[in-house]
Amino acid sequence: MLFEPLPALRYDPSDEEVPHDEAETTQHLIDTMRKVSETTLRDEGQPIRSVHAKSHALLQGELEVLDGLSPSLAQGLFARPGRYCVVLRFSTIPGDLLDDSVSTPRGVAMKVVGVEGPRLPGSEGAASQNFVLVNGPAFGAPNPKAFLANLKLLAGTTDKAPGFKKAVSGALQGVQAVIVAVTGEPSPMVATLGGQLETHILGDTFYSQTPFRWGGYVAKVRLKPASPELTALTDKHIKINGVPNALREACLDFFRTTGAVWEFQVQLRTDRKTMPIEDASKVWPDGESHYLTVGLVRTKPQTAWSEARSQAVDKGLSFSPWHGLAAHQPLGGVNRSRRPAYEMGRNFRAEHGARAITEPTEVSLPD
Repeated sequence: MLFEPLPALRYDPSDEEVPHDEAETTQHLIDTMRKVSETTLRDEGQPIRSVHAKSHALLQGELEVLDGLSPSLAQGLFARPGRYCVVLRFSTIPGDLLDDSVSTPRGVAMKVVGVEGPRLPGSEGAASQNFVLVNGPAFGAPNPKAFLANLKLLAGTTDKAPGFKKAVSGALQGVQAVIVAVTGEPSPMVATLGGQLETHILGDTFYSQTPFRWGGYVAKVRLKPASPELTALTDKHIKINGVPNALREACLDFFRTTGAVWEFQVQLRTDRKTMPIEDASKVWPDGESHYLTVGLVRTKPQTAWSEARSQAVDKGLSFSPWHGLAAHQPLGGVNRSRRPAYEMGRNFRAEHGARAITEPTEVSLPD
């Protein structure tokens, strides 16, 4: 049996505090995301995501839920050992399709297929669980109002001066390098505005950033490189400037001959003060509650990206933290505002797209 973590706090609905004006803020979020979608629809001639529009790798693989987990870890999807098919979508955060020279934070959305149990509202009838992760341990805003302010900054640059964006991104990467040298940690805001360092996307660790229920407890999760071929890419510089799809090409090169293994890890909430639910910008201290491995995600060599895969995943699937089991209910203001905003995005793409958005019962991506 894996070692027992520090005593975890039980889930308590009273830990969530809903501001009186949250509904108004959420509506502004929805309106802003719809504006991005309408702009990109006009420019691209097709509906794309209002965030994380550009994909770099579209993979099929397997999640193995480990045996012998302690009771506080063996919750929800991870209550029993087993194996599930998964789809992984690696992306970057802007809502328009930019050259990779505009370097922004990366994400990975994982859809686990064949999951049984009581469902979250809006995902009834499906049998899948989504995890939406970003390559930083905390969200770039503490609450929905700050989230809205950040989103408006991004929305205001949609469809604006790509050459200027590249220049700004290059300057901000220099700023970020100084911040990392001084503090040891990158600035999420600088990264969001274009200061993501030019490193290999497959070496990144990806975090839920926001908390959600872990059955009877509360947790954050992350996907961490485990196989030597992945860990060798952590912080490895790659040439992005001047290569429009550098991240995609790097993923294609890697998976052409190589498989990969990630650890799926959980950080249980053990302290209400240092591990807040309503402030998504706070990093939960690893020294108080370690990330513990509850599963392994494996992929075999494959065609990491193709037009056929993009049709199947980018256009045919949606990813929302609110799609899944009730045992993994997202928590906190940022997550509450995400729910209707993501629903709007999905509905917008379904309304204006030529392909239906569905939930898979099996995973078999085309080459």
